[in-house]
Amino acid sequence: MDQSIEENWYSDDQATFGDRLAGARDAASMTQKELAAKLGIKLKTLKAWENDLTEPRANKLSMVSGLLGVSMTWLLTGDGEGPTEPSENADIAPDVLNLLSEVRDLRVQMTRNAERLGQLEKRLRAALKE
Repeated sequence: MDQSIEENWYSDDQATFGDRLAGARDAASMTQKELAAKLGIKLKTLKAWENDLTEPRANKLSMVSGLLGVSMTWLLTGDGEGPTEPSENADIAPDVLNLLSEVRDLRVQMTRNAERLGQLEKRLRAALKE
């Protein structure tokens, strides 16, 4: 097989959004059920994303990229920061991997809180105009 194709099988011409999502989820050692729970969505919704039946909205896409440690651009196009290869994680101690997971979870929570803050600010501005 051509080495460039082998190295970049997640690229737009080689894989779909669903392929990249499933691959990143697998690389993060997460089940579909675990990722759906962390995202606050139904399992069938995640399965639909991975099967390319639907795609997430921007806010959920941001959360997915944070949880899986990949860029949104990579999820959508295959370009940019994708998942780390298993060999890269092999040398990392389990406690460090747990810390990385906690950091990702915190990033998702911060994203959710920032979105909520934006919504509240919008409501407040509307209320002040009345």
